[in-house]
Amino acid sequence: MSKHILVVDDEARIREVLQYALRKEGFEVTALSDGREAIEAVDRGGVDLVVLDVMLPEVDGLSACRIIREASRVPILFLSARAEEIDRVLGLELGGDDYLTKPFSVRELVARVKAVFRRVEVPSEGTKSKVLRHGPIELDVERHEARASGEVVPLTATEFGLLGALLERPGVVLSRAQLMARAYRYDNLITERTIDTHVRRIRAKFRAAAGGLDPIATVHGVGYKVSTGA
Repeated sequence: MSKHILVVDDEARIREVLQYALRKEGFEVTALSDGREAIEAVDRGGVDLVVLDVMLPEVDGLSACRIIREASRVPILFLSARAEEIDRVLGLELGGDDYLTKPFSVRELVARVKAVFRRVEVPSEGTKSKVLRHGPIELDVERHEARASGEVVPLTATEFGLLGALLERPGVVLSRAQLMARAYRYDNLITERTIDTHVRRIRAKFRAAAGGLDPIATVHGVGYKVSTGA
């Protein structure tokens, strides 16, 4: 069954180009022009990924992402004319899984869409168990579910991949470069600061779900590892 991608952009030409390119790759595509329609479409279900423009009329892309994340973990790839690092970081902090700046290569966008699906669906290299466990933390790789002491933690695809990379090698410190290679193999816009942003979001979600549990320990000057207190 084809994956269903929602393309949300107020520029008709971009919607047409992306519809053609993604359908050519075998995806089912629905094109919309504003954020409110995107929220309603995700709420109805059946959407596997959202390509979301940031600058939309009525409800902008960042606001739409924030609302979608209240109830859904559907992967979101931002499109934006804003190329500053702070804009990319803000988009990822709000729950985006990737960020591509305009003007963009259609081939690159299609490649990034496929990469996001790979991160969501395929166990990373070296994963032998379908469920990764460390203390009260549990990652079900096939179901893409994270739990802390039995409580579901709603991680995005990128956050799930990053935490999974740490759980695959419990106790081993991974540098930011190693984390980028394992969790973001197809994303050349990721920076060290973005890794730190995702780690902060993972910590906040686990603390909220499991009464202060911090699953990641910082090793200053080196990188991150799974917390021994987890």
